Amino acid sequence: MVVLNKIYTRTGDRGETALGNGTRVAKHSPRVATYGTTDEVNATVGLARLHSEGEMDARLAAIQNDLFDLGADLCRPDMEKDAEQPYPVLRMVDAQVVRLETEIDQMNAGLDPLRSFILPGGTPLAAHLHLCRTVSRRAERLAVELAEIEAVNPAAVKYLNRLSDWFFVAARIANENGTADVLWVPGANR
Repeated sequence: MVVLNKIYTRTGDRGETALGNGTRVAKHSPRVATYGTTDEVNATVGLARLHSEGEMDARLAAIQNDLFDLGADLCRPDMEKDAEQPYPVLRMVDAQVVRLETEIDQMNAGLDPLRSFILPGGTPLAAHLHLCRTVSRRAERLAVELAEIEAVNPAAVKYLNRLSDWFFVAARIANENGTADVLWVPGANR
């Protein structure tokens, strides 16, 4: 359980922060940028939830919780030392990826196939979900870049990849099951 009695600690005043294993790194390090961007995704999901209800809201709430799991995973660089810890280290697992895939398939089953690219927009919920999609794509790019120089849990990268797909399909659902999607018209304003 996390206990936060004091919000500011002054330990980051010199441009460093602590990772989950206690290692101090620069606040601009690739690892911090990656898990910081997953926090941005979480904030955009919070905005989307202002416009969601029912099953969609429940699914978004589950994603927000997953994103905290993802941040906890990404802030611990020493995966090879997980077994040495006196407590279980929280890591993303393939079951979380499979859940997203199942939900994508369920949502997509009732949608007509796409015949054009979709412009981000439509209903307020769809517009926010498109924002979630683009920020999660950025988080994925950062995670892939991080994985080229440091160890990253492969399930974390897969989760981010599926998550942006999930947001895309969810945005279509939010746009009256795709009937209110805003379609791209190539060269329309030439």
